[in-house]
Amino acid sequence: MAKMNETDNSTAVNLISQGTEITGDIKSAGDIRIDGVLNGNLNTKGKVVIGPTGRIKGEVECKNSEVSGTVDGKISVTQLLNLKASSKIIGTIITGKLSIEPGALFTGNCAMKDGENGGPAAKPKEGEK
Repeated sequence: MAKMNETDNSTAVNLISQGTEITGDIKSAGDIRIDGVLNGNLNTKGKVVIGPTGRIKGEVECKNSEVSGTVDGKISVTQLLNLKASSKIIGTIITGKLSIEPGALFTGNCAMKDGENGGPAAKPKEGEK
């Protein structure tokens, strides 16, 4: 019987390709790229890339994210959220760092976390609103 070589799953990227639609929640320890449609929540300890044709209707929780497609719901990112020019966010953003390219559309609320490890949202300094 042949011996199966074990692969390193830490570098594997889960892919939901264009033309695929999933209804339900996804939990993963690795990175995920969405080019199709997810109607449900996504929770991963890795990076989430939402391609230009990707759409998520639900909540997203991850370490880092790059969005070129559409998110309709809450997106919580512990480190960096990068919104590309073609992105469209409708809902709530909670993140440590935020990068928005000109042309990106965002309708909703945004709370910046106080630190990289998911601390509470930063409070305004006295005199600020």
